[in-house]
Amino acid sequence: MSTKDHLIIFDTTLRDGEQSPGASMTRDEKVRIAKALEKLKVDVIEAGFPIASPGDFEGVKAVAAVIKDCRVCGLARALDKDIDRAGEALAGAVAGRIHTFIATSPIHMEKKLGMTPDQVLEQAVHAVKRARRFTDDVEFSPEDAGRSEIDFLCRILEAVIAAGARTVNIPDTVGYNIPDQFGSLIRTLRERVVNADQAIFSVHCHNDLGLATANSLAAVRNGARQVECTINGLGERAGNAALEEVVMAVRTRQDLFDCNVRLDTTQIVPCSRLVSSITGFPVQPNKAVVGANAFAHEAGIHQDGVLKNRETYEIMRAQEVGWNANRMVLGKHSGRNALRSRLLELGVVLSSEEELNAAFSRFKDLADKKHDIYDEDLQALVSDANLDAAKERVKLVSLRVCSETGEVPNAAVVLQFDGEERTGTATGGGPVDATFKAIESIVNSGTVLKLYSVNAITSGTDAQGEVTVRLEKGGRIVNGQGADTDIVIASAKAYINACNKILHAVERAHPQIGDV
Repeated sequence: MSTKDHLIIFDTTLRDGEQSPGASMTRDEKVRIAKALEKLKVDVIEAGFPIASPGDFEGVKAVAAVIKDCRVCGLARALDKDIDRAGEALAGAVAGRIHTFIATSPIHMEKKLGMTPDQVLEQAVHAVKRARRFTDDVEFSPEDAGRSEIDFLCRILEAVIAAGARTVNIPDTVGYNIPDQFGSLIRTLRERVVNADQAIFSVHCHNDLGLATANSLAAVRNGARQVECTINGLGERAGNAALEEVVMAVRTRQDLFDCNVRLDTTQIVPCSRLVSSITGFPVQPNKAVVGANAFAHEAGIHQDGVLKNRETYEIMRAQEVGWNANRMVLGKHSGRNALRSRLLELGVVLSSEEELNAAFSRFKDLADKKHDIYDEDLQALVSDANLDAAKERVKLVSLRVCSETGEVPNAAVVLQFDGEERTGTATGGGPVDATFKAIESIVNSGTVLKLYSVNAITSGTDAQGEVTVRLEKGGRIVNGQGADTDIVIASAKAYINACNKILHAVERAHPQIGDV
């Protein structure tokens, strides 16, 4: 095992994952996820796209400042302004990487860039050389490589490696490839690029045809030694290769892979839950590795087999990926130190005694409503209060809802809006609809509701409900989250959370200016 190659795990949850509509993260949320990824021991964290907005720049800068045991990466188009901005954001990193890219497929070069292949090659080389001014660790990606011409790919890869790129990433940007085709592409590039031995070959696969993980693994089998992936497969459109699937496939099938990963896989499930909680994207129950049913057995023959020998129907141990590990149940008699210790284990650092007191107060309120408080409850509790108080123009003061058979549901809400208490009432098709209309009568956000989702955080009738609300206004999409044992209150919190994000100055526009 020790003689096997090291497969580098490059996590882009904070960059490509954040480009999922509605998954935009605040700076503090990025730092929380980055610390969880550091605990997971990923090799590289792509923290964002610094040129995209001031908020994204600050997010990358904040991650670079706190992460010590992982390499921190910033994405940049092959433009001087992008590269300089990335270099500035990464200046405080213990180990920084600039990842620059330009499109190489005929359709992208002609229709999007309006450039000839020679112009693209020249700009790619210039970008790599400029990035080398900031760091020796430069990665280059030929965007839409999966639909690029093989001869041109060989030319441009040879040129950027000669210019100083130490990682060359081959993206299947639109999820067009199938495994044997993509594996063959990686093998051919490694054979034909004359200086291929001077760079690590990486892959970045999208899931448009549901093949991102399969394509990534085919590439690894053909010599790729870095895989770019995201927690829960988050990402643009249908998402990216899921980190948990790639890692556990390589770890489980060591008979087929001549490389291995260095991750602490027991942190996979906690990381998955944190990302789901912050982004508001629930994990489907039948999701591989991290879904609630991933290690559940209902069929009698399966149950009988597992009871006799786990390996009859389980190819992995649930504990290996973090299920049922380090699970502490807190309750109303738990003290501040127990709460602080468990939050630290979950990657949540409270910067002051005031923050601890506020968290403890919310914890006690929850403990009065439900007997046992689990890790998932604590994650929701922290996320529920995650919006910077200075940015909360709208706060919930009180809510009264009436819903009974044969009557039209109605709601009366009192909000604090810019420091002034205001009351709104409305009727609706149900209690949640009435509540949203009552809030909107005060806020007048002018948004369109795109998604309303409810997820039970734990089991039992006293479980907290976690609500995700997605609002759209003028092309900008935001998610709001709220959690409470009362689902209507949780819904109100989520709607108000989303409204605060819409009403606040745009912290970050999704960087739909390019992708790899």
